Amino acid sequence: MSQLEFTAPDPDLCTEEEISRLVHAFYGRARRDPSLGPIFEAHVTDWDAHFVQMINFWSMKLRGTNRFRGMPMPKHVALPALTAELFETWLRLFRQTTSEMGNPVLQFNADMLAFHIGTRLWQRYQLERYPDRQMVELCET
Repeated sequence: MSQLEFTAPDPDLCTEEEISRLVHAFYGRARRDPSLGPIFEAHVTDWDAHFVQMINFWSMKLRGTNRFRGMPMPKHVALPALTAELFETWLRLFRQTTSEMGNPVLQFNADMLAFHIGTRLWQRYQLERYPDRQMVELCET
């Protein structure tokens, strides 16, 4: 098998059904997580709308659709007391979910994007919340 290469966004990378399964499975896992679950439950008031928004987001990132309308950065920066460990837990749960999708190309591209997105959110969070502290990098494990 040839080495996987980052190709997103590409409509042939995955189906909308796969994105929907990914989003629902991931958030089911995240909501059960003892560290992430309470954060999501405290800040997501309409899960059906959140699922639609996240499906649109990942469809844009993975398939190149243009349905997503939103500004995730300010919403994440506004959350209190986030840590590198929380972002790393989010990434670990996301990777667990993509590994179960049965689509290695989707898994590789979604995992690459998730790490990039998580890193950018965490960097911005630190810049906004802790401008005088040394930046803490996320681990890729």
